[in-house]
Amino acid sequence: MSTPSEDELFGGVDLDWEHKKNRAFLGLCFFASVLGLVALAFLIADVIWESYRGIVEYDIGIIHFLTSNGSINPDQAGMYAALIGSLWLIALAALLTFFIGVGAAIYLEEYAPDNRWVRLIDANLANLAGVPSVVYGLVCLGLLVNGPLDTGRIIIVGAIALSLVVLPIIIVSSIEALRAVPDSVRNGSYAMGATRWQTVRRAVLPAAMPSIMTGTILAVANAWGQTAPLLMVGAIASARHTPQGPFNDITALTVTIFDWAFRFQDQFHVLAAMGIVGLLVVLLSMNLIAIYIRNRYEKELK
Repeated sequence: MSTPSEDELFGGVDLDWEHKKNRAFLGLCFFASVLGLVALAFLIADVIWESYRGIVEYDIGIIHFLTSNGSINPDQAGMYAALIGSLWLIALAALLTFFIGVGAAIYLEEYAPDNRWVRLIDANLANLAGVPSVVYGLVCLGLLVNGPLDTGRIIIVGAIALSLVVLPIIIVSSIEALRAVPDSVRNGSYAMGATRWQTVRRAVLPAAMPSIMTGTILAVANAWGQTAPLLMVGAIASARHTPQGPFNDITALTVTIFDWAFRFQDQFHVLAAMGIVGLLVVLLSMNLIAIYIRNRYEKELK
């Protein structure tokens, strides 16, 4: 069979016009990327400037801001109680989602048969990952806070709401991490006489763990910045008492920032900016931790 000539393949195509369209599309993509980065830079610069104003104009001490609880008086308000509440929420949400999410991914990828029910579950997981977080907050409000259990607005309910938000993301990312492991790893383990569980535990999971840990930490970082589901389950905006456990009232840094941003006093606005800076520091730290864990596991596997 002869190979078609260039004239036969592109005889009716204006290649110059196609190249111009490609360059125009590339330029449009570059412009959109730069526009997004510039907007992000302006937002970060504005938050940092407002934080600087709070320190200089209103004489807000950083130590006082970090160690004080919420208050209706902006001179006494701080982020400590809200920060501790967020740490409780994230710790509990991480415990709830990691084992359930990774376990579900292992079953769906390594054990479940390839039938229409499993394919339906996979499709629904992808859809659930795109559901707005406020929906999960409403579900917890109806079933837990005001529902048959009547738990009230406690931290464990907020952690469950955040877990529902990130659980589909963790399951999907863990499934993709397991699929990325070459079949040769599994076949080599089976050839040595290992059972399926031994193969999963000692061969597949160690190979997929860097991607699983990275996806989990990034999903938990997403939960750290959630506000809507916590508002739905009744989180306290300006907590005056530091949460001591999972059965105390819900409070979170994002909800406190949301409340400060809508107060009419300008000092609360700069407090919100300082809280945003603290939120960004924690998010960047979690991303750095994800990178560190990924690199560490990769080195151990070599």
